[in-house]
Amino acid sequence: MSKKTTVRTPSAAVAKMAADWEVITALLGGTSAMRLAGEQYLPHWPNEDPNAYEIRKKTATLFSAFARTVEVLSGKPFSKPLTIEDDTPERIKQWSEDIDLQGRNLHAFAADICTEAMAYGAVGILVDFPPVSKKKVRTVADEKAIGARPYFVQINYRNLLGWKSKRIGGVETLTQLRLLETAVEPDGEFHEKEVEQVRVLYPGRWETWQERAVTGGEKEWQKVDEGVSTMPKITFVPVYGKRTGFMTATPPLLDLAHLNVEHWQSKSDQQTILHIARVPILFAKMLGDAPIVVGGAAAVKSDSEHGDLKYVEHTGAAIEAGRLSLRDLEDMMRQIGAELLVIKPGNTSITQTEADNEPGMCTLQRIAQGLENSIDEALQLMAEWVKEPTGGHVQVFQDYGVDSLAEASMELLRDMNVDGTFSDESLFYEGQRRGLIRPELTWEDEKKRIAKNAPKPSAPTKVDKVAAG
Repeated sequence: MSKKTTVRTPSAAVAKMAADWEVITALLGGTSAMRLAGEQYLPHWPNEDPNAYEIRKKTATLFSAFARTVEVLSGKPFSKPLTIEDDTPERIKQWSEDIDLQGRNLHAFAADICTEAMAYGAVGILVDFPPVSKKKVRTVADEKAIGARPYFVQINYRNLLGWKSKRIGGVETLTQLRLLETAVEPDGEFHEKEVEQVRVLYPGRWETWQERAVTGGEKEWQKVDEGVSTMPKITFVPVYGKRTGFMTATPPLLDLAHLNVEHWQSKSDQQTILHIARVPILFAKMLGDAPIVVGGAAAVKSDSEHGDLKYVEHTGAAIEAGRLSLRDLEDMMRQIGAELLVIKPGNTSITQTEADNEPGMCTLQRIAQGLENSIDEALQLMAEWVKEPTGGHVQVFQDYGVDSLAEASMELLRDMNVDGTFSDESLFYEGQRRGLIRPELTWEDEKKRIAKNAPKPSAPTKVDKVAAG
């Protein structure tokens, strides 16, 4: 018998997208989250002792390739300040200094939106307006006096339960949107409690639903509040990482995420075999029943010509094979991340074709361009709230595409080197391996050349001498 659906039940489209979010959340949570997931991402092998598995799980550490790549790539469009164009109304420019009424300016808000879209594939911007009393607020001056104005809300798709839409005027338009929220209610004199609720948006009105107890001790979802909105539309704008349809998307780095899980499993195996290899086994053959004492001042005696006593050690072949396998996985993960920076011929928009601009763009530039368009749309909704004719436009930095995969992966490694997570020496050899550095050069010689380039201390001036003396 099928489970009864409620206002809280995710739609089929959301459930399909959510299947990919679980691994993303675990990887972004780092080593602790991956350990907590247990057998979901670190299998318990057949006949493996439960205690041995627990030890293996507690000592496993995550190589955070996915999280680091998301951070580096989503940061590139915001390595330069977001530009608010001159056609933006002055008061919207002022509101952009605190666009979400939580202290984030538009640049910081957009950067967080980009990170979420890069990781999960999609995120939303809800343009909201605080509820005001019509008795207290009757004019624009009244709104200014109480600080009432539209603001942005970041809606993560993990809090999206479903939607309905239909084509209006040739445009696919939202007619219903369900959002999962957390309401905070008093719990006694000193405490508060969090209550799960669903907000349902319609054009021009809204509802909130909560689960309440009914007769017989059961619970059911009931409408607890409702109201009207002055906007005749649902003021929600999706931002896509990799769009698959209206309101739907997939994580652009999903393949990297799965490779990162494989690396987590393989690295755990490598740690296990290293532990085994580092502990040699003492092998005794035909030594009789006499106790064995091993040490620098001890001797072991055997009455048999076939007697033997020796340490049996691992040959190391499997260790080397595992090390190479891990390195190959790391290379593949870097390449998947780097592919988003490679300009692809023919990947042009209609606007670019008409303007005769560059013949192509990289995936990251496309994501940034989509983000820019979504912010423009959200600014327009903000303008409509306050009867401004236009919301203006923004520009997001997009000049970071490269021509080849080798150059793109080198860009990622260089960013890691700058923030201290990749050494100078490793960066040198990775550049050499990609053919970007001449093969006859050595790191030792290059270090000497770098030392010669260091600024030399200048001779003390008269002012320095006076200050010192």
